[in-house]
Amino acid sequence: MEPARHMPAAMAEQVARASYGRLLALVSARTRDIAAAEDTLAEAFAAALAQWSVQGVPANPEGWLLTTARRAAGHQRARVQTATRAADVLALLAEERADRPERPFGDERLALLFVCAHPAIEPDAQAPLMLQTVLGLDAARIAAAFLLSGATMGQRLVRAKRKIRDAGIAFAVPDMAEAPQRLGAVLAAIYAAYGTAWDDTLGADARLAGLRGEALFLARLTAELLPEQPEALGLLALILHCEARQSARRGPDGAFVPLHLQDPALWTRDLVVEAEAALRRAAALGKPGRFQTEAAIQSLHAHQRMTGERFTTPLARLYDLLAAFAPTTGVMVARAVAHAEDGAPDAALAQLEAMPGARTYQPWWAALARVHWLCGDATAAAAAAANAAGLTTDPAIRAFLLAGGYRFAAGAGGTGEGP
Repeated sequence: MEPARHMPAAMAEQVARASYGRLLALVSARTRDIAAAEDTLAEAFAAALAQWSVQGVPANPEGWLLTTARRAAGHQRARVQTATRAADVLALLAEERADRPERPFGDERLALLFVCAHPAIEPDAQAPLMLQTVLGLDAARIAAAFLLSGATMGQRLVRAKRKIRDAGIAFAVPDMAEAPQRLGAVLAAIYAAYGTAWDDTLGADARLAGLRGEALFLARLTAELLPEQPEALGLLALILHCEARQSARRGPDGAFVPLHLQDPALWTRDLVVEAEAALRRAAALGKPGRFQTEAAIQSLHAHQRMTGERFTTPLARLYDLLAAFAPTTGVMVARAVAHAEDGAPDAALAQLEAMPGARTYQPWWAALARVHWLCGDATAAAAAAANAAGLTTDPAIRAFLLAGGYRFAAGAGGTGEGP
């Protein structure tokens, strides 16, 4: 009987993962208040856990949750009309499922991402808002993805939701004609979601379960919907290249395997082929950008590993181009390592030391260890590696760094290892 008691919780979690974005969109369409909609959905899930344990899981859990959330939001005026409204909700959900192929965005989660990219919302809040409301990440994880403090990110999200509520911003799915103008923030959110899940290689965090697959699904769908947008194709190629190597990132004993030691035979060939095809289609459009450049870097790393050749100069040039598109801390750290590998470790060291704000960023210390080693300073390299090891939560990465892995690879958590 023990498993039976966990069935309601498992069903609630399953519905949350599969339908949270759709439910939030339906509730928010009436309230125009994301924060209030999140609160009512939270109440609905709490009620589900309490009631389904006693009454059993309903035949249509989505309809039950939506009805409960709307009731909590005050959209049902009388209990006597509950049955009628529940029937209306079930009919609405059935209609949505039937009409899904004709829906402009093909998936409610993707549609909600574009909703959150409304031009009236501050640009620096759009992607974080998507990560929280659509993909379910908490403020702390979102802050880490953007290298901000949890308090700063929390305030940014609160301000964005307050503005949506107070300004009465229409919480409506945009026309496809508006999608290109909103695409940048949507791609940034998908990229950040994949990067967050990529870090959890061992699957230790249940909250990130399925997030990599969800990000890949959304990237594919975005590229299908907007095939003339090269950056959508670039992001798809980038994620595919990273995902193709997923099974080769750990040895049988769970040890970290750096890219230069991975067995290409363990890579998923179909994903590599799909990535290269997407990258070629993007290049043919003649509009280079950030994600295309990142995908090109991953492609070159893959070719370097498969052929045994060294492409240090092309990689350094690609990182220079990437830094022009997106001079983020992560990009600048990886660029420094690329230049060190290309024979300029002293210049790379100067680049790293000119970024004092990066000293709480684990890949900065891993990169510093590699660059110090290439400069011939083994003592400084070991000290930097120890700091990097202290900032990671992954025991395999920690062991790799403390064992001196930086002497043979381009910085764990740095160049070539992922998004």
